[in-house]
Amino acid sequence: MSPKRYPAPPRKDYRFLIYVAIGVFLLAAAGLYLLEFFADRAMDDGSISAVPGTANYPAPELALTGLDGDPVSLNDYLGQVVLVNNWATWCPPCRAEMPDLQAYYAEHAGEGFVIVAINAGENAETVRAFVEQFDLTFPLWLDARMEALSAFQNDSLPSSYVIDREGRVRLHWSGQISLRMLDRYVTPLIER
Repeated sequence: MSPKRYPAPPRKDYRFLIYVAIGVFLLAAAGLYLLEFFADRAMDDGSISAVPGTANYPAPELALTGLDGDPVSLNDYLGQVVLVNNWATWCPPCRAEMPDLQAYYAEHAGEGFVIVAINAGENAETVRAFVEQFDLTFPLWLDARMEALSAFQNDSLPSSYVIDREGRVRLHWSGQISLRMLDRYVTPLIER
């Protein structure tokens, strides 16, 4: 008598479980990325701050007129770290970031750092009133023909660019900047 043979148990297909595990992993990774993405932008007051992109190209040659009427140029600041900020008085995020820009400038001006705030298309009287209202002490330039926006190839306001001591653009922002983002991204360039 031959031994009785039982049918082999059915083979389980684990492919489905593997796909589910991969899907859960990808969702968790995306969730962590989004959490970090928004955590970088969230401010203590609940507002959002732009995070800069990195860059590495020569700063454009840009010569305009200062608020005092004197000619000015980005070349005047070679050897310093320069934050170029394109802005306008009618722009809400531009207005919102000015106190942080002023605070950061006051803290770092003695370290070879300067902010050049370039007003896009407004007259000197409007800009002077704004400067007085916000008690701004960094250089302000007038740009009636919006040459700075063209030179940096970005027509959004506010937009900012950080130029290193060698005259190369290293960071760029589109949108409101916070003091936290300035400390995190610009301070290391100043300390080099």
